[in-house]
Amino acid sequence: MNGITLTLRVLHHGERRLADDLVAMAERHAVEHEIHHVATDLAAWSNAHVRRLAAMAADHGLHLGGPHDPSGTLLATLRSKASQAMGRRPEPGLLLLRDLRELHLAAAENSLHWEMLAQAARASKDTQLLDLASECHPQTLRQMRWTNTLIKELSPQILTSP
Repeated sequence: MNGITLTLRVLHHGERRLADDLVAMAERHAVEHEIHHVATDLAAWSNAHVRRLAAMAADHGLHLGGPHDPSGTLLATLRSKASQAMGRRPEPGLLLLRDLRELHLAAAENSLHWEMLAQAARASKDTQLLDLASECHPQTLRQMRWTNTLIKELSPQILTSP
């Protein structure tokens, strides 16, 4: 396995994990409608990245699966019911900040791998690989900006409330 296929594998795993974590967060914080909907949309971006990475990996002799389908699972139902039961108590705010921090770190890791993949594509003159990285990386950066913005907006209120 060369460096490009290893990076494709690691990035595929990272995007799949980020998509799953975004869906889980959307379910956990279903009462926060804007957060729920944006997280669901951002998960769709990562799922699209997973599909595109799997297709590119096949061109490099590597078999990677598609996205997971966490909707409709018992765990998804339990997270949604727990979100409704918790309502707007202070603990959900701390949980939301933790979720946002974890999502931000996962997106940052993916961003670094997209950059590495783009650099390898340039070095090997692989235009298809470079196109993939150039099209997907900006969405990962947008995922990071979303989590960072929410952390900045929500931290003062959540962390200083009694």
